[in-house]
Amino acid sequence: MATPEQTRPFNAASAAVSLIPFQAAMEQIHRYLACHAAGIPVPDASQLEQAREPLPQSLESPNEARFAALRHWYGFPSGGGFRPALTRPDFLPDFLGTGHYAARRIAGRRPPIPLPLEQVSGRVLAEAIRADREQPPFPRATRDGFAVRADEAAAGQTLLVTGHLRAGQCFSGPQGSGVLAPGEACEIMTGAAVPPGADAVAMVEHCEQFSNCIRLAVGRSLTRGENIVPQAAEAQCGDVLVPAGVRLRAAQIAVAAQNGYRELSVVPRPRVAILTTGDELVPYTQQPGPVQIRNSNAAMLAALVHAMGGEAVVLPPAADRADALDACLAQALTADLLLVSGGISVGRYDLVEDALTRAGARFFFGGVAIQPGKPVAFGQLPRPSQSNLAQSQVRPMPFLALPGNPISSAVTFHLFAAPLVAGLAEDAEPQPRFTLAQFTGSWQGRPGLTRFLPAACDFSASPQVRLVPWQGSGDLAALARSNCFLAIADDADNIADGSIVPILLA
Repeated sequence: MATPEQTRPFNAASAAVSLIPFQAAMEQIHRYLACHAAGIPVPDASQLEQAREPLPQSLESPNEARFAALRHWYGFPSGGGFRPALTRPDFLPDFLGTGHYAARRIAGRRPPIPLPLEQVSGRVLAEAIRADREQPPFPRATRDGFAVRADEAAAGQTLLVTGHLRAGQCFSGPQGSGVLAPGEACEIMTGAAVPPGADAVAMVEHCEQFSNCIRLAVGRSLTRGENIVPQAAEAQCGDVLVPAGVRLRAAQIAVAAQNGYRELSVVPRPRVAILTTGDELVPYTQQPGPVQIRNSNAAMLAALVHAMGGEAVVLPPAADRADALDACLAQALTADLLLVSGGISVGRYDLVEDALTRAGARFFFGGVAIQPGKPVAFGQLPRPSQSNLAQSQVRPMPFLALPGNPISSAVTFHLFAAPLVAGLAEDAEPQPRFTLAQFTGSWQGRPGLTRFLPAACDFSASPQVRLVPWQGSGDLAALARSNCFLAIADDADNIADGSIVPILLA
């Protein structure tokens, strides 16, 4: 009789034999991205353990200057003054805190794409946006009021109003001197350039006005620099305003427009091939038979890829036959990443693992101790070496084989595919994304697996989250009612009402 090892070549790392912890799986994903970016082969976790040496520092953590720039860019608030700092649950990845994640320039990547400013929303910036002049280019008033000398106004002196300034106007003064003289004030609107000679703006509601004079109201004070943004306080000419690796949204596009950018250089979207498997699948446009189901996973995964900034390439579904799977895998080899849905468990017709093995796959892991989504495999496939292919198309292609049940597919996408798509797109935002909320209800379960259960969060000022009732990982209706997943540590056996819990954002 054939042994399991003979019938399943990948058995040593398969989900049926060896589950790796969630944290270890996340580390392997980011180890892959670091090595891929550097253009070097990915070491096996077993090799690292045997050598008892970590990855080179340049791969294990982002460049210190780059990391400092990102910390400065994002700010990384630790609680501020309005609430206590929050403690990160230690079973969740802390990419930016531990240095396991940073956007990296992909070695041998495709050239950046220049796009008009109107078309860059949602794309990842390839080259930094820099200030084309000082920001602001003049001392800017932040309130409607009167530009004054602070010492004169604070002393209660009556000041003669000698001008009126709105945004876009220059101060000329009563004698054309262009300088505010002692004993004078100039009415000024928010956003206008503060005239030379003035060093503060007294708010209009803090002043007493009579005839053509003003005086600071009794009980009001004024200090130098108040209600003024100094010239160049935001940036010097040439300063980086938005670093490469940032996903462009309205604020970043506004900064680009402010500094005269007509187009921006963006990273090409990674092409993600989506292969769904199963004899039971029919197109979602078709009426299914009594024991068939519509192919919802292809549509879901394509939407998730698009939301992450990738370009989804949906392949025709593969039947549960070796020849069909082999043909589909060969068709996917021009993509930057392959997502396979279904056929990765240990049933008689779960043939994806064997098909990947026949295609020469190198597996980094073949099962993760999570629920749902335990039978998930990550690895890379060799591509045919052809001289007419770009370097990025000759390298091995990464793949993720996801479980076929839709909630399992969604969870494993957010946990493992999202960081891969983001990394291939050189996106600096950490993936997957977690936050904390207060749990409403109760949960009891058996320890041993890290769980990600469908949940709904109200995302209010004091966010509350509750579990969504579900009938297992095939319950698409429950997935549609959820907007996040409750993350439960592998050693937890209960969660009490009112507990502060981590949630995976969907």
